[in-house]
Amino acid sequence: MGHKVVVFDISVLRALWETRVKKHKAWQKKEAERLEKSALEKIKEEWNFVAECRRKGIPQAVYCKNGFIDTNVRLLDKIERNALTRQSSLPKDRGKRSSAFVFELSGEHWTELPDSLKEQTHLREWHISNTLIQIIPTYIELFQAMRILDLPRNQISHLPAEIGCLKNLKELNVSFNHLKSIPPELGDCENLDRLDCSGNLELTELPFELSNLKQVTFVDISANKFSSVPICVLRMSNLQWLDISNNNLTDLPQDIDRLEELQSFLLYKNKLTYLPYSMLNLKKLTLLVVSGDHLVELPTALCDSSTPLKFVSLMDNPIDNAQCQDGDEIMESERDRQHFDKEFMKAYIEDLKERESVPSYTTKVSFSLQL
Repeated sequence: MGHKVVVFDISVLRALWETRVKKHKAWQKKEAERLEKSALEKIKEEWNFVAECRRKGIPQAVYCKNGFIDTNVRLLDKIERNALTRQSSLPKDRGKRSSAFVFELSGEHWTELPDSLKEQTHLREWHISNTLIQIIPTYIELFQAMRILDLPRNQISHLPAEIGCLKNLKELNVSFNHLKSIPPELGDCENLDRLDCSGNLELTELPFELSNLKQVTFVDISANKFSSVPICVLRMSNLQWLDISNNNLTDLPQDIDRLEELQSFLLYKNKLTYLPYSMLNLKKLTLLVVSGDHLVELPTALCDSSTPLKFVSLMDNPIDNAQCQDGDEIMESERDRQHFDKEFMKAYIEDLKERESVPSYTTKVSFSLQL
């Protein structure tokens, strides 16, 4: 009995597969058109573009104009080319020289500074963040070349008096730590330009000795427990930016106009019921942000559209913090919320600077996100 041979017509199989391929390509084209018109796809594209820009350190003002994001890839390429051009014009050894004077540390596995740091007194910058370090050692006085102390989001509960020996210190950032006081010796750092003590939650005052800081242009003491503007701040004659938002202020001092150089004043999330008329004497003030929930009286000239002042009244929606947590968990979650709030306001204010005018009031909606 012979073998049976099954004969297939190859042309039929080929036609079948070609038909299926055509149908699949047609479906792919239709799906691509649907996604192109989809708002979700546009949002995803913008999100990825913003994430890429942030990863590359591109300022928001470059790609975001009046709230609209330019996702043109050519824009990103142009920015990168410009950055490369600037880098190529720098001396080749500049990066090596600068890194030799900068100390960086991050990560929750760090509970104290490495012992070898004590020998590196030539350092000009410390950048320490997101660690469990609680104490800044007294040997910091040996770092006479120190220009920048950037110490945000650690567990620091105390600053040593020896910090006053850093005569060349320009910037001090101790935001979102556990500080309850600032050493008066900091007033000896007469070259200090920026001071950020925000988000410590427990600060109630600044020492009067900080009145000696005549070169300071930036002070951020938001998210603490100040009941009034510290006297030393009113004596910082070159101050241009003051953020005292999210505290317990009920009024402003009548001599607030002593801050003649003040340009940006952030007061939102306090308990102010009025703004003093002396505010009108702040001739260089261009941005004023307050919470309008409790305000019943304010100088009408502040809202005059003919002035260069951008007056923003935030109508906050309060968040109920009565949660079933222990004290430490509440404090940490509060710090996280305050940090998110500051990042939100930072982005909002950057956007305001791009606008010709601002709305008469703004409703800031708070979202609870779990990522």
